[in-house]
Amino acid sequence: MYVLIAYDVSTKTPSGQRRLRRVAKACLDYGQRVQNSVFECKVDPAQLVDLKTRLLSIINVDTDSIRIYNLGSNWQRRVEHHGAKESYDVDGTLMV
Repeated sequence: MYVLIAYDVSTKTPSGQRRLRRVAKACLDYGQRVQNSVFECKVDPAQLVDLKTRLLSIINVDTDSIRIYNLGSNWQRRVEHHGAKESYDVDGTLMV
């Protein structure tokens, strides 16, 4: 499945800045950054549970928020991209 993850982490304190970095790293382990605090991730249901568990263990629920949008398997018709930074092909060849 394809999911969109958006987050807002309060960075008023050093611990908030650390949480922000940890949330971004967790999302990078599962997907691609498409905006500063927005990631697209192609995950199976078990990976999504792992990612959610990891993110919820990082954030402070009193000051931070995470939104996860499930775009399903036919996500291509639900995502439009306009402007700079061409979108990547999640199903394309991975070059390392």
